[in-house]
Amino acid sequence: MTKALLDDHLLRDFLAGDIGTALDLVLRDHELATTNLYLYRLSRSVVSARGGALTGSWSPERRRALGRVLLALPAEVEVVPMRLLTYRMAEISSAHQVSTLGAEAVAAAERLGATLCVWDGDDGPAIRAAAAGVGARYVAVAR
Repeated sequence: MTKALLDDHLLRDFLAGDIGTALDLVLRDHELATTNLYLYRLSRSVVSARGGALTGSWSPERRRALGRVLLALPAEVEVVPMRLLTYRMAEISSAHQVSTLGAEAVAAAERLGATLCVWDGDDGPAIRAAAAGVGARYVAVAR
């Protein structure tokens, strides 16, 4: 079975059970993974709720429910330990001029042989190009 590495928006949708048709197609027949920084950004959004596209418009009750799920992240969602990625992240960042978040996503996708799946609202040319540069599959998912 192949792996799908989810960004913070898609991870949120999966954990909250807000699975639309496009995400359902990604999840079907894939093992799930995410990164440390995507998990952190989602957690920070749940805690701070200062607007924004992740959980800013959510009710406090809905954010708390998602927070409980984040605290007990399902075992089916793999998170590659950062220590296994840091050197490769530095190489990717240097070669492709991507952020730390982007470098981790691409390095994790490469390590897992996963498709890097990002919300189409965050689809950016830098991470897309870095993924192509290391031979990782990349897909933007509409919500």
